[in-house]
Amino acid sequence: MRDELFSMDTKQELTDPDPVRRAQITSKLPLPKRFYKEAAVAERDGQFAVELDGRGVKTPARQNLLLPTRAAAQIIADEFSVQEKEIDPARMPATRLANTAIDGIVNDPQVVLEDVLRFASSDMLCYRAGSPERLVQRQTESWDPIVDWAATTLNARFILAEGVMHVEQPREALGAFSVHLGGFTDPFAIASLHTITTLTGSAILALAVAKGEISGDEAWKLAHLEEDWTAEQWGVDAEAAARRAIRQREMQAAVKILEAVSV
Repeated sequence: MRDELFSMDTKQELTDPDPVRRAQITSKLPLPKRFYKEAAVAERDGQFAVELDGRGVKTPARQNLLLPTRAAAQIIADEFSVQEKEIDPARMPATRLANTAIDGIVNDPQVVLEDVLRFASSDMLCYRAGSPERLVQRQTESWDPIVDWAATTLNARFILAEGVMHVEQPREALGAFSVHLGGFTDPFAIASLHTITTLTGSAILALAVAKGEISGDEAWKLAHLEEDWTAEQWGVDAEAAARRAIRQREMQAAVKILEAVSV
């Protein structure tokens, strides 16, 4: 049973980058029964392991699930603790993030950071609506402070555009942004940074969270400004709201891990 549990994420279907798609897939699979009574954290040679009834957890690639801080390991132990009769990986976003960091990012962190930089080259915050006026004003009031922060603090001066036509960002801006990304070397922090980027569509927001300029909740709200505007005008779509709730749980887990490994 343990081998089945920890090899679940090795199936290609469960590596889908979309958390909603992953949840849909896992909902169709038979879930393993909970086989342990207690999930706890134990220190091992300066790192922190998650243990189930005293036995260490393995990643899908059969590596020890070890975290750099007790706080980070406790987040994952808590995910195991709240599982009920069955173990549902869809409800364990921090565990999946840690598996990704250990099995993938440790070996090639630069590839992941380069992907974050690609988001910055077409960052959501740089593309503004042309109308209606109230939406334009809301974007200006909400997004400009973060873009200004990137310019003044990161020395990354991004160009704003109206509409969806791609605008080439200055090499100097991307270069400056890349320097700050390069300051992240912990694989769990990088995994969190990438997750926040993909969920918000904004590397600028992700870096602002990572550097403590804004909270994860603030970044989430800023990332969904247009979606919330549409809901105000036309009402909330129930299916869209359910998908958003799944993504938000992924976001919250990434922010918690990022904070836990940055202590």
